[in-house]
Amino acid sequence: QVQLVESGGGLVQAGESLRLSCAASGSIFSIAVMAWYRQAPGKERELVAAITNGGTTNYADSVKGRFTISRDNAKNTVYLQMNSLKPEDTAVYYCNVRALSYVYWGQGTQVTVSS
Repeated sequence: QVQLVESGGGLVQAGESLRLSCAASGSIFSIAVMAWYRQAPGKERELVAAITNGGTTNYADSVKGRFTISRDNAKNTVYLQMNSLKPEDTAVYYCNVRALSYVYWGQGTQVTVSS
């Protein structure tokens, strides 16, 4: 059984920073891509950032220059450093891991940015 445990969400003011973490545990092998998605109320879930096991990254245009994704392969953990947060970044953030033919999701962590 695979578990993704997320942490780091919370309530901050615009311009502040947060760091999200997601640790994968259990019988998970050959993790290829680790990513963060988010879903705001009334909107579809969208990709925020992704990183391959080789370190190649991809970002949504809306977060480029403000967010940084990184991973620790030895710990099966992915991080999302979020700087200069804006109210429009408010959403539930979900960790996503792709390993072999499987896709796993975390339970989500709320990020709220007040103006």
